[in-house]
Amino acid sequence: MIEQILADIVGAANLDVDDAISDEATHDEALGGAVVRPRAVVRPGCTTEVAAIVRLAMAEGVPLTARGSGTGLSGGCVPSEGGIIVSFERMNQILEIDVANHVAVVEPGVTLAQLEEALETTDLIYPVFPGEQSASLGGNIATNAGGMRAVKYGVTRHHVLGLEAVLGTGEVISAGGKFVKSTSGYDLTQLIVGSEGTLALVTKATLRLHPRARYHATLLAPFATVDDVARTVPDIVASGIGPLVVEYVDFLTMAAITAQEGIDLGIPEGIRSRALAYLVVVLEDHHRDRLDEDTESLAGLVADLGALEVYVLPDLAGSQLIRARERAFWASKAAGADDLLDVVVPRASIPRYLEAVAEVARATGSLITGCGHAGDGNVHLSVFQPDAEVRGGIMRTVLATGLELGGAISGEHGIGVSKRSYLAELEDPAKLALMRRIKVAFDPRSILNPGTIFDAGFGEVVDR
Repeated sequence: MIEQILADIVGAANLDVDDAISDEATHDEALGGAVVRPRAVVRPGCTTEVAAIVRLAMAEGVPLTARGSGTGLSGGCVPSEGGIIVSFERMNQILEIDVANHVAVVEPGVTLAQLEEALETTDLIYPVFPGEQSASLGGNIATNAGGMRAVKYGVTRHHVLGLEAVLGTGEVISAGGKFVKSTSGYDLTQLIVGSEGTLALVTKATLRLHPRARYHATLLAPFATVDDVARTVPDIVASGIGPLVVEYVDFLTMAAITAQEGIDLGIPEGIRSRALAYLVVVLEDHHRDRLDEDTESLAGLVADLGALEVYVLPDLAGSQLIRARERAFWASKAAGADDLLDVVVPRASIPRYLEAVAEVARATGSLITGCGHAGDGNVHLSVFQPDAEVRGGIMRTVLATGLELGGAISGEHGIGVSKRSYLAELEDPAKLALMRRIKVAFDPRSILNPGTIFDAGFGEVVDR
């Protein structure tokens, strides 16, 4: 019996079946996502155990779904019917912080908060902050998570230097290492990053760290329209100041997140009543005087670009606002949002994209609110439309518009299960066919997270 073999591999205390399986294991945070109870939840403690689990699943034809903290927003860690969840909660050790080489070596269950705490005394930082500090690094790697700091530091793939991973065959590979460049064949590290657990199970990651800037300043600028905000972004990025964060927030979202966190930013009613959108910019530097100079220059630039006013927030208010922005999803969820979009477009195309979104909202009688990483073109939208058929049409139109503008369906949440059908319909068929062939090479029996990105079962007839 497969459950007995799993218990032999990881120990009975690290295997949950039947009523012992927590409800948390049946879903992630995707809105309206399916709830699926797995056959078992297994918690390996090392790479050897992970490999043994994968070999068993391959032999038995049982699907496996990797799970970290379960904070994903696309259904990417929801188990398959009759499948097994491989939970990495026990593999949560920071194996090394190499200050000389500016790298950290971690297991996949390590959370962002855990790594940040360990780095606080080193003057180094892992700069990818996608908004949920309880998220695991394994999950971030699976979805190529981004966040507000991507405009300066990039996304997860820019910080994963190497991986140890178990393929769908049970084979263990190591790729990359403590170096920043290599021309030694295919870059398997980067192929696995963003593959949403469909190619391999990551068991160790080598991450790039950066010097920690100690001084920060937050600018808040109300604008008369969202379009006015979006049009400022290319000039801000081209200014040479190098902002850490460039966010836009529409007035409904700003009201929701500040109310949720109990923040009063002190904006006069005369300004607040005219502002339909806000620009939030964070600067950082290692020297206070340089930060002050850049802050003054940026405030002048933003004012010249049409802001109704420019506020340099006190440090506490600035950090509170950023924390509130990070929790925008929870405000949308509490307000009853029916679906989410995280399309990314070239940042100069944001105004056209948002115009198209507004037209779709008007034409369908829907409410679409949002905010986004304006500095890198990643627009996060909450769709309020209870009619599933109408909502599906909205999603299809908005996603297609993003692609037409040179963008992509998902900027950081991943395709998962929730956007799988849209990917199949809208993406280049030749590209999808190549992805499927890659999937088969890594996972010949399609046991790794089947149904995520693609329909389940396409690789089951393929043998080595």
